[in-house]
Amino acid sequence: MSDRPLLLLDVDGPLNPFGARFVRHRGYVTHRMLPDCRSPLPHASRRRAAREARVRLHPGHGARLLALPYQLTWATAWCRQANELVAPAIGLPGDLPVVEWPSARCGRSADGVHWKTRTLLEWAAGRPFAWVDDELTGRDADHVATHHPGSALLLRIDPRKGLRDRDFGRLEHWARTLG
Repeated sequence: MSDRPLLLLDVDGPLNPFGARFVRHRGYVTHRMLPDCRSPLPHASRRRAAREARVRLHPGHGARLLALPYQLTWATAWCRQANELVAPAIGLPGDLPVVEWPSARCGRSADGVHWKTRTLLEWAAGRPFAWVDDELTGRDADHVATHHPGSALLLRIDPRKGLRDRDFGRLEHWARTLG
């Protein structure tokens, strides 16, 4: 086990700024990928299916993530396909740990906590972690603060912009403050 904090990384939003439908961010490359978690609806048109399969990734993000003082871990509905599809496109190794979800769920629980939150706390098992996701809210932060004994940074990423320089800076700074 590493003594470095975990970096729990989502794909859609942080790495794939899917919310920027008509904006092409500098440096991003468009790929056609359709992981199991994003399969188009059976009645979707060809045009919609093609749009669903469009993933924009920045090839430089892998090196920047590897340079951070974290143990990288996929925390995405892409599951193991993040290693197969996303990792090679951005220069990450294809054997990063993957959080296994108890079921393919989405949305929020009755108390407003994201469907990933409780599983990520189990996965972290008290270790310090930074969670990078586009769907984080104050409810998730409150839940983590109440139920996680270690340090945690929940970093909400705008899904129209993806990871930005300031986000990498914030991740670097937070990890360094852990000692």
